[in-house]
This record gives sequence, C-alpha cells and structure tokens, in this order.
Amino acid sequence: MAFDIDMIKEVYGRMDERIQAARKVVNTPLTLAEKILYTHLHEDQPLEKFQRAKSYVNFAPDRVAMQDATAQMALLQFMQAGKKKAAVPSTVHCDHLILAKQGAVEDLRNSITASGEVFNFLESVSNKYGIGFWKPGAGIIHQVVLENYAFPGGMMIGTDSHTVNAGGLGMVAVGVGGADAVDVMAGMPWELKFPKLIGVKLTGEMSGWTSAKDVILKVAGILTVKGGTGAIVEYFGPGAKSLSCTGKGTICNMGAEIGATTSTFGYDDSMERYLRATGRSEVADLANGIREHLTADTEVYDNPEQYFDELIVINLSELEPHLNGPFSPDIATPISKMAEAAEKNDWPVDVKVGLIGSCTNSSYEDISRAASLAEQAVDKNLKTKAKFTITPGSEQVRFTIERDGFIDTFNKIGASVFANACGPCIGQWDRAGADKKEKNTIVHSFNRNFAKRADGNPNTHAFVGSPELVTAIAISGRLTFNPMTDTLKNENGEDVKLDPPTGEELPSKGFDVKDPGYQAPADDGSNVEVKVAPDSKRLQLLTPFEPWDGKNINGMKLLIKAKGKCTTDHISMAGPWLRFRGHLDNISNNTLTGAVNFFNEKTDLVKNQLTGEYGPVPDTQRDYKAEGISTIVVGDHNYGEGSSREHAAMQPRHLGVRVVLVKSFARIHETNLKKQGMLALTFANENDYDKILEDDTISISDLEDFAPDKPLTLVLEHADGTSETIKVNHSYNQQQIAWFKAGSALNLIKEKEKAA
Repeated sequence: MAFDIDMIKEVYGRMDERIQAARKVVNTPLTLAEKILYTHLHEDQPLEKFQRAKSYVNFAPDRVAMQDATAQMALLQFMQAGKKKAAVPSTVHCDHLILAKQGAVEDLRNSITASGEVFNFLESVSNKYGIGFWKPGAGIIHQVVLENYAFPGGMMIGTDSHTVNAGGLGMVAVGVGGADAVDVMAGMPWELKFPKLIGVKLTGEMSGWTSAKDVILKVAGILTVKGGTGAIVEYFGPGAKSLSCTGKGTICNMGAEIGATTSTFGYDDSMERYLRATGRSEVADLANGIREHLTADTEVYDNPEQYFDELIVINLSELEPHLNGPFSPDIATPISKMAEAAEKNDWPVDVKVGLIGSCTNSSYEDISRAASLAEQAVDKNLKTKAKFTITPGSEQVRFTIERDGFIDTFNKIGASVFANACGPCIGQWDRAGADKKEKNTIVHSFNRNFAKRADGNPNTHAFVGSPELVTAIAISGRLTFNPMTDTLKNENGEDVKLDPPTGEELPSKGFDVKDPGYQAPADDGSNVEVKVAPDSKRLQLLTPFEPWDGKNINGMKLLIKAKGKCTTDHISMAGPWLRFRGHLDNISNNTLTGAVNFFNEKTDLVKNQLTGEYGPVPDTQRDYKAEGISTIVVGDHNYGEGSSREHAAMQPRHLGVRVVLVKSFARIHETNLKKQGMLALTFANENDYDKILEDDTISISDLEDFAPDKPLTLVLEHADGTSETIKVNHSYNQQQIAWFKAGSALNLIKEKEKAA
C-alpha cells in the first residue's frame, strides 16, 4: 500500500532546485548517493562542498523505522522529549522478539504470550505519538519497509543495521542507534560523516544457478567485512538494470556485512514494476517525472573511476554461485571450489539444516525459485536429506506464496514454515540439540553467520548462500554438492540431476493479503495512555536525568580502568540481555561486565573503595550511587566502537557515572555520551592514562568554566596522600554543552518545547 504520498511529493518537488544548487557548489557531475545526500541537508546545515570521510554533516531524513527490540528504549526516550507527535513519518515493527521453534502458528502465539507486555507498550506508544504500528506476525521490518515505504531518492534511518535493504528501491537508508532515531523524531538533525563512495559496475546478465545474492557474496569476498566502512556503495551498469528490485534489495541488505554506511541503485524499470506491483503506482508516476534525478549524472557512469573512491567491476555472465563462511560472511567460496575448501579446512560436509527466507532473501522471486527446486525433488523422487525451513519476510509474501501453492510444494519435501519474523537469522531459534555444542554444518540464505549467531552453538558452521543454492544443498544433504555438475541418487536408485531453478520476478496474479498487520495511529493521541506496570521486569518508564548543578565535580571514585578494546558490547552486552532492552535499571546490571580491568586483567571484577573488596562492576557502582558518590570510567583507544547502542551510554549515566575519560573515542559512542549528559573526555597526553591508579579519588577543578576548545583540569588524589594534576580535552560545542547543563539532549528539547 502507499503511505506518505504528500511527503514524497514534497521531497520530489524540491529535488531539482537542490541538485542544481549542489552541482554549482561541488562543480562536478554528481553520483546518485551525492544527489540524495545534498537534497536532504538539514535546514540548519549550510551548503558547501563536503569532504568525503572528513566533513560532519547534518541531514534531515524523510522517515524513521524501528524494530521491537530497539524501539523500546528509543520510544521511552522519545516520551521524555515533550513532543505530541513524531516530527517525521515513523513506524514500529514487531519482528525480533518471536522465537522460532515449532512452526508459525505456535511460535507466534507463544511469543505474544512471552513478550505481550512489550508489544502492548509499543502499540500504545505508537498510537499516542502518530507512529505506524506493524503487529507481531506482520513481517520483518526491512521487507515491510521495501513493500510499503521505501521510495527512490529518499533518505531514511532505522534502528537496525539492515535498514540498508531499502537501497534496493533507490534510497539512502542507514542503520542507526535509538538515540539518533529519537533525535530525528523530535525534529533534530541527524549527523553523519560525509561518506566515501565505492562504485560497483555490473556488466553481463545472470543465468542458471546464479542469483543476486551471489553478487554481494562476491563483493564481500573482495572488500571483506571492513572494506565498506564509512562508504556508500553505489551499483550501476547494464547488469544492475537486469536485476529485479528485490534482488537489488538483497545486495543492499548484505552491504551491512562489508561495513558500508549503505548501498543503493539508480531508479530503473525493475523498481517501477515493483512499485506498481505493491500498490504504489502513484509513487512510480512521481518518480518517472524526475527520473533523471534518481540516478547518477551520465558522466559519472561513463567515467566511474573519476568519481568514485574505489571501483569494482563484476561480470554477471561469469559470476558463479557462492557459499560464504563459516563464521564470517566474507569468506567467499565459489560452489565449484567448495569440496576442495571443505577438505582443506576440515569443515563438516553433512548438512543438518537448510534455512531460507529472512529480511535478506524472502521475496516472491526468491521463494518461487526455491519452490521450483522443491517441485523437482518431488517429481524426481528425491528425499530431502537435511531439515528445511522457510521464514517468509512479510504476511503479504506469505499469503501470496500460499495462494500460489508454494507452501504446499515445500510441505511435500517435509519443510517447516516459521513465523513472519527474524527468527533463526538473529538467533531467535530454539534449535533442538544446540545445547550439546556438537560440531555441525547448516546452510542458510540469511546475512550473518558469526559463531553462535543462529543457534547459540559455537561449533555450528553456518554458510551463506542464495535460497536456490541452499534448497539444492538441503535436498542433497552435502555441503560439497554442486548442482551445476553433480547428480543425486533418488529413492529408486537412479542418478538424477536438478535443472536450474526458475521463478517469477513478481506474482502473475498480483500480491494479495487479507490482513497485512498494520495499525494506523490515532489522529489525536493526546488522550491515549501509555501503561507500564510498576513491577514489570521488561519495561520501565524513564526518569529524566538530573541537570548539572553548575559546580565542579569533586571526589569521584575510579570505577574501572579498562584495558585494551572496550566496545559497546563490552559496555552493554547483548545476547540474553535482549529481553531487558526496555528496562534501563535491569539492563544496567550488565554495565561494563565485559571490560578488562587494567589492574587485575579480569572482567567484571573491580575494587570497591568503600569496602576494599573486589566485586562485579554493576554492584560496585550501585554501592557508590547509594552513597551519593560520583564515579569516573577510564578507557583506552577507540572506546565504544561497535554498534551505536545508546544503552552503552545510558546505563553508566543511570548508575551514577559522571565522566568517561579515554585515549580516544569511537565517534558515535562519544556523541551518545554527550546526548545523555555525560562528560566524554580524552587525555591531552595519552601517557597520563598510566597515572590513573586503582584507589584514586578524582576531581575536575575548573568545570565551572566549561567552554568549547578549552581543556579541563583533573586532580588525581592517590591513596598514599600524593596528588597529580593532568589536562584533558573535549570536543563539546556550545549546543552540546547546553545538553550537559540540561542533563541530556532530551531535557533540552523538552525545555524548548515548553517554552514554545
């Protein structure tokens, strides 16, 4: 269905003027990515020629999307902003908290029972603040966005790394932390370092067993998991135009696995077909009206080496199906080389489970091609050797493939259909026997295959492939099976060969669905009450952080001096803590439990200066908080790298940590600390890190004069009675200092809202 037509008209209406203005300033032909970026500058951002990988730029995204696990804290924060309604179109999608175990009906029912209070909370908050709500079972956020919200030339952010999937419809779509989503929903700009640009030129055309999935598996092998960091990957060329829109989405989706900011394609006929097939002909008509602005300037694609920082060329006619893995999505192996690689690396070749679907590969085209192989297995009297599961990406896809007989076909080979949710792709899979931690192999069409990712078993070797290749391997039961050359022995003892898969890009009868699972918000949410039980273990309404009292901070105790790498996962672990994402106090019990204590080389064991005893970090910090004692955390280089999880900043703040002092910060985490009213400081002299001792009491002597570009002074009082003074730097501007003084960025927004 079509949403937010007026917003799309507004975006398209200003595009020509803004592109012309940008072209004059940049003074060079523009890539598609640059056109979208320059047409989405925030009103407070002056137009200039931004430096790739250097300039920090404020943008105004068109929309926000949130999944249920991350939406909880994002919306709890948004409730503190004092806004009556989200400033941009926003949606919530319930897809992460559904556990795959038995089958779609039972799993959905059990998950609604287990996480019902979370779903009810998200529904009520969405209803109150003008946010679209997609209930449990409606589908996976990225598939639902592609079907309903994505539009060529738009910009969106989403609280999930695979938000980039919307690049398949020509968007710049970026995965962010909840704090960034809250900013945009509250009307604030979204900051991003202007990205580098990687061009991928696709020539030729795929045939036979090769699919769009193999393009990104090949690219991952070239760039590795870090090669796209800080860059937008822009695909173009005749091969790009030959791909379906959902195939483009698959490629963009897995761009997250090469670290890319996002990936995108220029608007073409396949996107128009998809828009019309999904009930958005009006959007297609609007896009056709500005078609030249929804792709790069001609000169860019004619001479790409002049306009991209890096260029990759792939001939689709020569591309071979790939399996990537195990344990990393960039270990790329052509299927013809898998037997050799498996023997060399001692990979288990008996495949226990094949899984298709997920946000990466659950389109009608994907399912129809896999179903053609299942039909062959039945017709050729083949017995499927591995267990086989299907995870539809949306209720619209599920309903349509059931109508067209594909589910019946899969049932004939003993397949299980899971709920329209993330399921095994994100580890929400109660796999029988996984607790035995036996060495085994699975193949799937998901995006990530890190150790323990799917089933919690560190010895599960997971390989990533296209849905059709996964289906063929599940039928054969062998990792080394090459369907292009190998035969299989059927139940009659005959040697048979699978023909290449066939399928339809879009359903010939059109998409259909009885209940897509969407609930529109109230026109006026002022009377909607958001209820959270006071004794809830899953949810907790936030209390605004206290503003700064205007005084120097004296008598801080050292909580922990972290040694080496300290990522957001070390500061706020995921895994079983996922269920507490909406309860700040409960999830704070994992704060810094993964950080290595410099003084004893152990995790979650620090000295409590009140008792002289050693104990867990959160417990020690709670003792300090109970006594009204401020604390400081000291860290090493690139502190807070990893995901943009705002919990890693909120939890220390909630527990009473006032300052984080490190050699250097990961940028997003530094910003998150600032937004939560924390002091994020760096050593002026990195060697001063060594001066911080375990029993130190630390004060800031000149915080009363806090100002941009002015270092602060720390006084270290050692246990032996001596003291030292060190200088520390900060990167706060006037606006960020205002956040600190107000207690948080949200507090400041609320103050301004009241004054308006």
